Amino acid sequence: MTLASSHPVRIQICGPLAVERDGQRLESGLPGRQGRLLFTYLVVNRHRHIPRDELAEALWREPDPAAVDTRLNPLLSKLRRVFGADAVDGRSTLRLCLRDAWVDLEAAVDAIHRAESAVALQDWPRAWGPSLTALFVAERDFLPGEDAPWIDQTRHQLTELRLRALESYTAAALGVGGTELSSAVRTGRQLTHLAPLRESGYRYLMQALAAQGNLAEALGVYSELCECLRDQLGVSPSPATRELYQRLLAAT
Repeated sequence: MTLASSHPVRIQICGPLAVERDGQRLESGLPGRQGRLLFTYLVVNRHRHIPRDELAEALWREPDPAAVDTRLNPLLSKLRRVFGADAVDGRSTLRLCLRDAWVDLEAAVDAIHRAESAVALQDWPRAWGPSLTALFVAERDFLPGEDAPWIDQTRHQLTELRLRALESYTAAALGVGGTELSSAVRTGRQLTHLAPLRESGYRYLMQALAAQGNLAEALGVYSELCECLRDQLGVSPSPATRELYQRLLAAT
């Protein structure tokens, strides 16, 4: 569990839910399963005001409009009891007001932007740390065992974030070279496994293997990609991937 931050309130919603304020853990005070779902939804959407009906739909599949207030109010009261009377703002629309809070998902999104910017500048050491930060968060489960459209949407966001983090980390490891090349091979293989139709993973893996002197294996990765694209989509690799293959072939 990671709650590394200098902020007075630290919130982890990816993986086991954890809330810490000034060194004190608070998540055990949340009112059961519904309270945890409500709190998590408020965290995910904390930069906007949320209508009560929307909150009810996030918690219950077919909420009775006449019973929304009856079911929501006790949960909101308990949240305010845990985090303070001003922690949830509004009446008809609601917003979580935990100022200066650090949220792991938000930190990961910020980190991947910094990592990708560094990769674009070929500043490999500066890309390395943020890409790992994003990866550590994106690899965690989000509300395991729960099922709702907003949960699926957040999981999809984490899946895409994980792929971007793997790409940035692999690029950084390739750029740094040396002992990091084995990490580039490992994460390159992860990319091809997680997104078999995403050519960038194959290119990174080919480059990493070639940098280790394994040219034949790198060329074999290209063959795997050709077979996958042909079987799944009936297409050939992109010009960028074919160009890399030709460069590696010429080096044999």
